[in-house]
Amino acid sequence: MKKCDYCAKEISYFEQYCSEECHGNANKYYETTEKYGKLFSIINMICFFGIPIGIFLFAFLRTAGMIITVASCDILGIMLILLPFPTENMISKYKLKKATKITRIIGLAVIGLGFMFLIFMLLFPIIFPD
Repeated sequence: MKKCDYCAKEISYFEQYCSEECHGNANKYYETTEKYGKLFSIINMICFFGIPIGIFLFAFLRTAGMIITVASCDILGIMLILLPFPTENMISKYKLKKATKITRIIGLAVIGLGFMFLIFMLLFPIIFPD
């Protein structure tokens, strides 16, 4: 059986979505993707490279490195929660509804990673004094 492209319920081969609600939600997602896709890509790239740059700078400028790393993680996580744009492979494997939920969970994990970096960087001078 074929599955609904939004919620993964089984449908006939002649349909793409199981209901008008799924069709509307999928259209809303694709319109949002089209509207905010470039902004998502730019912020994603800046934050993705900001994390290792901040970790590198931490060795020389502790406060600046900590701020860049934690801010990059938190901004990236918030963006993944607000604009959950999964990859095409995720959408084809899990369908749209589950793929966006997984992306939001990844966003929460990235925010948690940012807080872990913050805790580590605050404790680093205590563990390894100068």
